[in-house]
Order: sequence, then C-alpha cells, then structure tokens
Amino acid sequence: MKKLINKPEDVVTEELQGVALAYPDVVKVHFDPNFVYRADAPVKGKVALISGGGSGHEPMHGGLVGVGMLHAACPGQVFTSPTPDQMLEAAKMVHGGAGVLYIVKNYTGDVMNFEMAADMARAEGIKVANILIDDDAAVKDSLYTAGRRGVGTTVLAEKICGAAAEKGYDLKKVADLCRKVNINGRSMGMALTSCTVPMAGKPTFDLPEDEMEIGIGIHGEPGRKRMKLKTADEITEMLALSIIEDEAYTRTVREWNGEEWADVELVDPPFQRGDQVLAFVNSMGGTPDIELHILYRKLHEICEKKGLKIVRNLIGPYITSLEMQGCSITLLKMDDELIELWDAPVKTPGLRWGM
Repeated sequence: MKKLINKPEDVVTEELQGVALAYPDVVKVHFDPNFVYRADAPVKGKVALISGGGSGHEPMHGGLVGVGMLHAACPGQVFTSPTPDQMLEAAKMVHGGAGVLYIVKNYTGDVMNFEMAADMARAEGIKVANILIDDDAAVKDSLYTAGRRGVGTTVLAEKICGAAAEKGYDLKKVADLCRKVNINGRSMGMALTSCTVPMAGKPTFDLPEDEMEIGIGIHGEPGRKRMKLKTADEITEMLALSIIEDEAYTRTVREWNGEEWADVELVDPPFQRGDQVLAFVNSMGGTPDIELHILYRKLHEICEKKGLKIVRNLIGPYITSLEMQGCSITLLKMDDELIELWDAPVKTPGLRWGM
C-alpha cells in the first residue's frame, strides 16, 4: 500500500486537522465527536442542513460545508457510517431556530443512525426532517442497502437545498425540495480499478488490468456486470443510456410526518424528450479532468440525440472512492426553481462560485 499517510488509524483525524487549518474563514472542525461546521454557525432563522457518511468520498461531505450549501457534515471512519452522537452534536451546534434537515444517503448504517439522531434531537426540542437520497440506477439492492444506493444526486441536493435554506425556505419547504431533487435525479458509476482502505492495507476487490465493472458502488460494492475494457465513448453510452432509459422507479421510504415515522411511497418519473437536465460527470478519485471531459463530450451528444437539453453541468471529483479510477454520471431533471437555486452563490472548500 502506497499512500501519503502517517498511521492508518490517524487518517481521518489528521485530515480534519488539515481542513480546519486550510479553510478557517469557511469552516470549523469539532473533535470528539467529529464534525465539520460553518464558521458562522449557527445562522439564526435559517434551516440548517446536515449530511454525513463514511470518510473517503471527499470533498463530499466535509468539503461541501459553507455558505450556500451544508451547515455541518459528520464524517465516519473510512467507508463507515458516522454515529448518532456526531449527528446530534452537529445539530445542536448549527441549529439556528428554524429546524434541521438531515440529508441521508441510502446505506443501512447511515439511515439507521440518522433516524436515531433525529429522535434524539427532537427530544431536545429541535425540529428535524430526514430525506433519503437513493438515486443509483445500477442495482436495486446492494451490500449495504435495501433499495437503490445514494450517490451523485446527494451533491446536487446539498447545493440546491443549501441555496434554498439561505434564501429563507422553511423546514417543510426545504425537505420537499430535497425530495423533489432526489426523485428527479439518477446516477450510475463504473470502475477501472479498486481502491485501498488505509486500515485494510490492500485493494477492496480484484479487477484485472483488462476488465472494468459497470454499476460499481462508492464503497466498491458490486455493480451490474464485469466486462472487458471499452472505449470512453462506449462506457459513456452504457452509463448514460442506463440512466435515460430507466423506467419509473417506485419504492417506500420512512419519513417523519410530524408525529411519527411513517412509510411514504415515492415514484421517480422517467426522463422524457424535452426535459432540461443538469449533467454531472464525476471522478471516483483517480480519474483526471482530461478523461472526464472526454466523457462529457459524448454525454452531451447522447443527451442531444435523446431530446434532453443540458442547461447546467458539473465536472470533477466531488463524490469519490479514495483513489479508485472510474467515473459516475448523474442526470437531474431541472426546472426554473432548481436552476435559480443551482446558480445561487456558494462558498465551501470544495465548491464555490458567485462570492
């Protein structure tokens, strides 16, 4: 294992120490329990957005904390869910009186721990809503999930909902918006190589030099299939068409209805000709920009042929899997509200414009 680390057990702590030193005007870091939070928190009268998950996916989530995005992020150990006490203490730190929205990727540990944290926060008088992100069109069930996994749409939801909170949306309206983003976003990823978790010291899985895996998860979970390596255009077409041609997806999720946890049926509508979309081409950590733009070129062509108009884009490493070589594509159906909120100013360590 070759990594720029000191001791494997110190990776997350030392990374957070570095973040605190690098961006003191944007974020602060609380230790024991660990969480990253806005330097100006709490923001009085505004809904506070909190997300989190295992480390190793940077800049998501800690690098997406700041004005116009998240108010706090809770990092677990590498590829390990954060704990309820992290989520609760983060909520207490950033709660500005208008409630807290937990944005939760659909992984069993994250879902369970964020539900526990929400119950604990309510017991302390904080209004909380939990919205699940489950946008991965690759597989229905995986190693760490029941239902589709939460991937690239998470980043887009954090930006759009962060802008809405900044604008003064109340908790119900921000939660409804987050749900709207989730049901209109779909993603799929692929891997050229595995990645190595520092504490494991060896690759998560074996992938021969001449093979690739389509539909891989951000923790190295198995995808749809392995096959011989294809060209960039062929890979882009496989990912894009799997997203664009995905049929309506129906499932039941748990949400807080104001009195109790209740089952809610959600339906993701399929894409249609004439839709406006945001196209997000993401590096899994080890794929450089030069290759991502080759993929985006083909994605743009495919969207045009399918009658989808790309009105905004995001290209780069935003939801990674350590040093894995590979990519993911996310398409999000846009409307005037989402475009306005996407364009709103943002200032975080990992994403900034307009200020």
